[in-house]
Amino acid sequence: MSGSPNTPNDGNGLSYADAGVDIDAGNALVEAIKPMVRSTRRPGADGTIGGFGGLFDLKAAGFSDPVLVAANDGVGTKLKVAIEADIHDTVGIDLVAMCVNDLIVQGAEPLLFLDYFATGKLNVKQGSDIVSGIAEGCRQAGCALLGGETAEMPGMYGDGDYDLAGFAVGAAERGQLLPKPDIADGDVILGLASAGLHSNGFSLVRRIVEMSGLSYGASAPFDKERTLGEALLDPTRIYVKPVLAAIRETGAIKALAHITGGGFTENIPRVLPDGMAAEIDLSAIRVPHVFAWLAAQGGVARDEMLRTFNCGVGMVAVVSPERAEAAAEVLEREGETVTRIGTIRAQEGDRVTYKGTLDL
Repeated sequence: MSGSPNTPNDGNGLSYADAGVDIDAGNALVEAIKPMVRSTRRPGADGTIGGFGGLFDLKAAGFSDPVLVAANDGVGTKLKVAIEADIHDTVGIDLVAMCVNDLIVQGAEPLLFLDYFATGKLNVKQGSDIVSGIAEGCRQAGCALLGGETAEMPGMYGDGDYDLAGFAVGAAERGQLLPKPDIADGDVILGLASAGLHSNGFSLVRRIVEMSGLSYGASAPFDKERTLGEALLDPTRIYVKPVLAAIRETGAIKALAHITGGGFTENIPRVLPDGMAAEIDLSAIRVPHVFAWLAAQGGVARDEMLRTFNCGVGMVAVVSPERAEAAAEVLEREGETVTRIGTIRAQEGDRVTYKGTLDL
């Protein structure tokens, strides 16, 4: 006869709990996150969990002839900072952001999100904090947290370690996807300010922090009001609602690029037609102090900063010169900080060229 779920057996046999998996903790986490999931309800999804799969009604969401767009991503080694700093309520926002920002660049409205949370030993408080961030990210993006998976895998992860992955689905009416085919010489590149590091380059960030000798609980050298851990964990900005407003109200946006790993150099060319290049004016960019500290502390060269980090611009939009002001006005009305940072040119060399000085 086996023992109870949370106590060792009497020697007659093993239980799942003896192997390190606590089913009761998993059930407690599900109960704790149910209100968070309900808070993400939107037309097309009722925000409940418990079934074997989540349902979404595209017709109820207002689409008549939709094309579905899907994206998945993770948070990367930023999670190591969260674990060492013992701050877990923001990385869920990062998880959602990294997926839904990739949907909006194709003109798709995020509709639903699913998460995968894996850990060695389930801590209900830690798990609840993580899911609270995921729910907040979904609310910011206007998508439903339709379901997810929590995996307790002793022996796979070290004590306190965990990993996150996410999957998002969005939709756009047929014929309205981005980028548009009419990107031309002279089009304006608008930069939307980032909230800091977002979720890229943290293997380098952690190495620089190690070189500095600072703990994540120490005061941040570039922000005396917060600890280093708090400052580095600023969540990725979610651009969905402002960008959707600009797309729908102005029709001015020809292309968007999410500035993640690879920076301007690798991400902008992904949305440009052959023969077109981007000229970026680095002097127009307001660089947050965290990037200057990383560059100075780590001796990181300008070009390495530009291909590793967003350096203050988390999203770029390509618009025609005569429509740039209208697009910027809507984006700013919706809370974005918008700057003209460049121009589209006929390609003569590299796909992305730079002028001016990056304020590091």
